[in-house]
Amino acid sequence: MAATGAAGMALLLGGCAGLQQQAAPALTAAAPGYKESIAINGRISVQYEQGDRPQSLHGSFIWVQTPKELNLELLSPLGQTVATINVKPGISTLVQSGRAPQVAPDVDQLAAQSLGWPLPVSGMRQWLQGTGTNAAGKTFTAKPGEDYESFSTRDGWRVVYANWQSDPDSGETRPKRIDMTRDTEQAGKVSIRIAVDSWKTP
Repeated sequence: MAATGAAGMALLLGGCAGLQQQAAPALTAAAPGYKESIAINGRISVQYEQGDRPQSLHGSFIWVQTPKELNLELLSPLGQTVATINVKPGISTLVQSGRAPQVAPDVDQLAAQSLGWPLPVSGMRQWLQGTGTNAAGKTFTAKPGEDYESFSTRDGWRVVYANWQSDPDSGETRPKRIDMTRDTEQAGKVSIRIAVDSWKTP
């Protein structure tokens, strides 16, 4: 592993202004059961390449979305906030410790330029709930409980639902682990693993 602990998560924010990213696809109509307002806590691990050398990073995240705003907080393994991403209509802001806030209209391009590897924030808004827009431009909805069901997006991501969990209160089955991979020129093959620990809705 190229980086561990707090230092490892700090490398997530090293920056790589030259990273290019295709524009994210527009969101289609939400699938049945989609929650506009939701709060998710979980863990994130990332593998990518930098200077032809493999990098492996891990930490945790807090995801809070409403119909008009999204806040994503990235934390070190020790629970320290190392970056926040705020998305509102037409503008996205990324704040890192010790750096001036970065602002851009496209959150995915902003994340890629600041982090040095692509983090598909716009897609995750749907992917975390088991749905998304596939390479044909159609809405894909994973079947709850079907492990390793997957789909690919127009901008090159492959999204795999590795396993699921049941909510004891609502009885709903929701994604527990999501694996996202994409081949890039600047960061090689990027692999992102999301593990959802808790899920709340108003």
